[in-house]
Amino acid sequence: MAHLSQSISSVVARPRHLALFAVLAAAAIPSTADARIASYDGIWNVTFATTRGNCSSGYSVPFTVTGSRVSSAGGGRVSGTVNRGGAVAVQVSVGASHASGGGRLGGAAGAGSWRGIISGDQCSGTWQATRT
Repeated sequence: MAHLSQSISSVVARPRHLALFAVLAAAAIPSTADARIASYDGIWNVTFATTRGNCSSGYSVPFTVTGSRVSSAGGGRVSGTVNRGGAVAVQVSVGASHASGGGRLGGAAGAGSWRGIISGDQCSGTWQATRT
């Protein structure tokens, strides 16, 4: 009987040890999601198109993505975030003009929409991004 209870306890104890080992191993290895955040890093050239309002169209602005942060790569103030799935939210201001936008990055391209006040006019539109 003692031998049987010892065998049962060793079988029960092994899955616990295996589970603990699996948790520790998973914590030590960077996750795929963490790798995806890093995969958005770089300079993105973003082109804006106006679909509503009296604002010029076709402006291109470089943005920098580092980790989960979006910032300006030249010209204006840019702040924002990109999450693990590529969803991006950004605020841009240049002088009295300001806009906010959202969308998605993936691979070497992205797209979304924006709205804001540009030179006193309320406008909105779309944006396209390519990684340089």
